[in-house]
Amino acid sequence: MQPLDPPKPPPPNISHPGIMAIDITNEFASAIKTLSPGEIIKDDHFALFESVSALEIMDRKMDSGVLSDGESLDEEYDVTRSLLPEEILGIMDQLLCLEEEDFVTNTYERNLLSHLPVSDIKDLLLDAIAELQEVQTAYARDICVALGSRLRLRIAFLDAVDLSITRNDTSENAKLPWVQLSALIIDIENQHALGKPVPEAFSTKLQRRLASTMPPRPMVKLSFEESITHFKRFFQNGNEVIDVLQYTDPQSLLTQKPQPLVFIRTILQNLLFRDMVVLGRFSIRQLLDHDVSLGVLPCGPHFDRSFDDVEVPTDPRNKVASAMEVFRQRIADVYLDLLRMLCQNRCRTRRLLCHHIQEWDMLETDVGEIEERLQEPLREVSQGAYQGEESTYHPLLSWVYLYKLRQMEWVVQLGFELRVYQPDELMGMYYYLKRLASLRAQHTEQVKQTTALREERARQHLKLQKEDSLPSEVAHEFKRSKQHLRVKMLDAACTWEFADGLSLLYLALLRLGLVKPPPRPYGTDALRYELRMRPFARIAYPSRPTYEEFKQETELSDVSTADVLRIAEAAVGAARKGFEAIVHLNRGEAFAINATAHSRWVDNAKDCLRATIAAGVAVSTLKRAYERMRESLGDAEKGKEVDERENTNKVDLLNLKVEIPEPGDGYHDWWIVPKLTRFR
Repeated sequence: MQPLDPPKPPPPNISHPGIMAIDITNEFASAIKTLSPGEIIKDDHFALFESVSALEIMDRKMDSGVLSDGESLDEEYDVTRSLLPEEILGIMDQLLCLEEEDFVTNTYERNLLSHLPVSDIKDLLLDAIAELQEVQTAYARDICVALGSRLRLRIAFLDAVDLSITRNDTSENAKLPWVQLSALIIDIENQHALGKPVPEAFSTKLQRRLASTMPPRPMVKLSFEESITHFKRFFQNGNEVIDVLQYTDPQSLLTQKPQPLVFIRTILQNLLFRDMVVLGRFSIRQLLDHDVSLGVLPCGPHFDRSFDDVEVPTDPRNKVASAMEVFRQRIADVYLDLLRMLCQNRCRTRRLLCHHIQEWDMLETDVGEIEERLQEPLREVSQGAYQGEESTYHPLLSWVYLYKLRQMEWVVQLGFELRVYQPDELMGMYYYLKRLASLRAQHTEQVKQTTALREERARQHLKLQKEDSLPSEVAHEFKRSKQHLRVKMLDAACTWEFADGLSLLYLALLRLGLVKPPPRPYGTDALRYELRMRPFARIAYPSRPTYEEFKQETELSDVSTADVLRIAEAAVGAARKGFEAIVHLNRGEAFAINATAHSRWVDNAKDCLRATIAAGVAVSTLKRAYERMRESLGDAEKGKEVDERENTNKVDLLNLKVEIPEPGDGYHDWWIVPKLTRFR
């Protein structure tokens, strides 16, 4: 029997005269046969953008230029026809669903509002409101009120984004446009039923003429309810972002976690960094000096402004001022870049941090040289309160080192949040997080002890008695520094203990076969370790452990499973006590700029506390199941430590199943706590 050949497709129906269809199938197939497998032909004039567009052409999901049978290419909607007030209301509501926050020209090839002053637009809106009030007796009152609300919404929005005024206003008046927007959007939501939709006014045919991409991108259509929810969140975040103007100390800036609304993050960056003036009134020097003083060097001679007036090059005060200026110039860009990174979305923040920690690592070498230059002149100018300052203490280097460690921790923690690591890799990554947090805690403790010694030297210099207090400014600076170090110490210790507890918990789960590595026929554990540690490969200190060291320190082959669970239980319990202390810190102790920031900070700490409670339950559940399994095996097995993964019967005796929560499903995205439940 001859194989049945499929019928050839009919030739295209070309109705336009002068067009001849040519079948190039055979020629194309012959040309392909001349290529080797995997060979790529590159045309410099045919970029990736065009190749992707070629795949999307005539795909209805991606190409809005596809015409249906009998459909005309010409626009049929008459924009000059008269509209009912209800239809105008419907069009304005539909425009709210199509508002764009990205005025980039690569899609529509239009510069929106680039040559029109904001004042002219506001005048037009005010004129429209005045005309509406003149004719409101001729139409239904509720329709006129609804139209006025939508016009006032646009005026309030223009006022809200006028940051040239906002940056210089530290009062509550800067929030008034955002408060007004929040109230107006609720009114608009309630008035939506009064409008009449005009779908033909928003056809894809008009969009085709605007689009410059090939193929034309389809219109993104949101429901009115989705748009209102988006705007409510948008206006609320806008109201909160103004709080950054209430600057008290640099750590208040770092406690902010902007939500992933691009426009709001752009406003935040504008408020922070426009014209290289922080918040419109602080120089980079003020911000850096305040941060270093708060973190490692309260009342240090490094920041004495009078040294700037000394022009004699041989004077030690001039040398201190010159060296500190070199330090500020070297550190300013990377320091501000860190603040900018925290204004990005989470994926981009982690990607940027992976490169940024290398810059901070190289920065340590430069700062170390600056510290060496400062040692001799500082000894000469510190003949007062700080005579006898320890030469082994390098505050600038400590400040850079602590910031680098914190960023390295963020890279690992964001990896948990973004689900970068597989379940069987959580043990190792929590171990590495514990390693980083322990180094940060130990170094913070050293800084804390040095700060206490420096405060005591200040008291001795002023010849104060035990019951006497330091001058108010000096006492306040030391007090805030010690409060800051206490918070950082608590944070590092909690991270250290909780990461240790989760690492040991996942170690026990791996030993007992409750968490199993997926089959990886083309990979090895060593290669995967190199991949996970790649962001830290070039860091000089702390250097990453070799794979052999990492394997030995994580697997703990000389520690029994019972002891692993016991240590994990103690570590999780210690972390729980630490987070309980963090939750009770007040607004000043938490370095929050206002009540809203403090409430979010407390909520984050409470989520961590709930995660520790869940981890404690998981450890206890596994511990009891393990003890029951050992008892069921009999007295002969009790004293033996075996690898339960090699014995399926022993794994079944645990009678447990493990669920690893997805991001957003657990108590905290950085702490992935497994849920253990018993089979019935």
